[in-house]
Amino acid sequence: MKKIKLVALGLVLLASYNCKEAKKEVKENTEEAVEEVKKEVVVESVKFTMEPKSDSEVTGEVLFTEKDGRVKMVARLSGLSEGEHAIHIHEKADCSSADGKSTGGHWNPTHEPHGKWGAAEGYHKGDIGNFVANAEGYATVEFDTDQWCMGCDDPNKNIIGKAVIVHQGVDDFTSQPSGAAGARISCTGIIQ
Repeated sequence: MKKIKLVALGLVLLASYNCKEAKKEVKENTEEAVEEVKKEVVVESVKFTMEPKSDSEVTGEVLFTEKDGRVKMVARLSGLSEGEHAIHIHEKADCSSADGKSTGGHWNPTHEPHGKWGAAEGYHKGDIGNFVANAEGYATVEFDTDQWCMGCDDPNKNIIGKAVIVHQGVDDFTSQPSGAAGARISCTGIIQ
């Protein structure tokens, strides 16, 4: 009878051990599956504050969201004069100068001529275009592209380390190298 009790106890301990190992394996497999899903469904989102430049009062926020290989930019601006203004991504996330020129020229990693986004003749990766401010000086700009990324290894797509610049004037899409859009009136760096 004593041998039966020992054998039964041994079977219970063995079953308990196997159950713990199975639970551990299920937990590890579940964690791995969750990590795989996270890698596939990555949504990155960052928000930046625009600061006035060139004695303007133009402020606002710019939100960048990356999902499924596309980057969406939404800029909400205030303090603008009524009418059209240009907005571009510039090559350096440095808004330290009073006139915004510390950001350098338009971001143009592919060395194309300046132009309207998508033009067959060429355009800079930073040539977002023009937008319209209402009578109260407010504007919302939305832009979406698969030609940008946030922090990827492709220097022709990565917008990190760049700046968003709002100009006083309108981009004419032809003047080289920047569209003759006038003073830089608001700036934000995109993570340095």
